[in-house]
Amino acid sequence: MTTNTTNTTNTTEAPGAPGATQTPAAAETRAATAAPGNTRPPHTADGGPQDDHAYVHGYSPAEAQRLGDQADTLAELLHAGTAYPPGSRVLEAGCGVGAQTVHLLASSPGAELTAADLSADSLDQARARVAAHAPGAKVTWHHGDLHELPFPEGSFDHLFVCFVLEHLADPSAALTALRRVLRPGGTITVIEGDHGSTFFHPDSTAARETVGHLVRLQADAGGDALLGRRLHPLLADAGFRDVAVRPLTVSVDGSRPALVEGFTRRTFVAMVESVRADALAAGLTTAAAFDRGIADLHRTAEQGGTFHYTFFKAVGINP
Repeated sequence: MTTNTTNTTNTTEAPGAPGATQTPAAAETRAATAAPGNTRPPHTADGGPQDDHAYVHGYSPAEAQRLGDQADTLAELLHAGTAYPPGSRVLEAGCGVGAQTVHLLASSPGAELTAADLSADSLDQARARVAAHAPGAKVTWHHGDLHELPFPEGSFDHLFVCFVLEHLADPSAALTALRRVLRPGGTITVIEGDHGSTFFHPDSTAARETVGHLVRLQADAGGDALLGRRLHPLLADAGFRDVAVRPLTVSVDGSRPALVEGFTRRTFVAMVESVRADALAAGLTTAAAFDRGIADLHRTAEQGGTFHYTFFKAVGINP
């Protein structure tokens, strides 16, 4: 597989989100039925959702910045132990704006990386990010849906899927589609969070309720913000074997100022704040109650506060 920083494998050019694809007929249907003024196409977090719901966090420049802050802050935690041999063919499914891509390239500089996403705009941002952070890196960029990848069976030695499945209405179908393009004996690595793992000090009912609104909105959009806890059954049911899941806990307090800023404030609280308008529009809360919850979340990043969250990293093998 030839790779370079400008090579793009094209499928149907349909606006949308990282990780999902459309047939030409489906693209025409979306164009005909999309609501006027809709600026939040279906898509995944850093990676990619399905073509029948919106990415709950939106597509603003602030969200792209948040994804970058999250990836950079958590790179050591999330990417530890993930390195692919030179020459190995690696697919990053649902690469989004490339926040994780640059870290994959850093840990596996000799791998042949293909980064796929449904959103053309996100791919443009990913190219720019890679050009800035890893000039000269060889990446094949694929615009298309992870459910309908055009690659032959067994095209890749390894799959990397980060913060993608939580935004999909049917993560099992996505995993089955991905397994088709993974060679026998090849590995899949999946990383997801679980908002139910969030706890903090000072505790706050208002803050927990505000986080709950994000969980509800993501569920209403077809996703699952609690997906981390079910990675093992999802991969096993999709046909992967020797599935092993490790909890990766972020524990933040005053002794870790970089995490206070990079994770508590700029990753988690910023993520919850981004759904304020949607939570109010859905009638889930009032402005005063939502803002009180956000203020209490910010309090956990101040002196004497602590914040804790667990990600889950699963690795499986294609039989």
